[in-house]
Amino acid sequence: MSSDQTLMSEEAQMRLKRGAMKGGLSTKEGTREPTDEEVKEKELMPKESQERLIEGAKKGGSTRAAQIGKEGYQEMGRKGGLSRIGVSGEEAAKEKGIEIDESKYKTKSEFSEVAKTPQPQT
Repeated sequence: MSSDQTLMSEEAQMRLKRGAMKGGLSTKEGTREPTDEEVKEKELMPKESQERLIEGAKKGGSTRAAQIGKEGYQEMGRKGGLSRIGVSGEEAAKEKGIEIDESKYKTKSEFSEVAKTPQPQT
């Protein structure tokens, strides 16, 4: 596909398709990963769909940044930076004795448990 027909790489689209398909592959045993053949059977996204997806992601990222602020992003990045294959950031932090303050990046909406919890004064 030429660059004027696509905004996202084929690899990025394949990852999106795999993730979108995963939810539809639930079984009694749980969710299974789609096979490479199943993913390849799905067509690549039309350019218009890619543009809508990218625009939505930008808006979502901006909204999230406004919700949690610089300090929240830093704390979330700290946790993510500790993760490695097979070990979540939370598990890695516990292993190393590093405390992660999730209240800094959890959404503080009226529906959030973090919002209902009194926050320490800084």
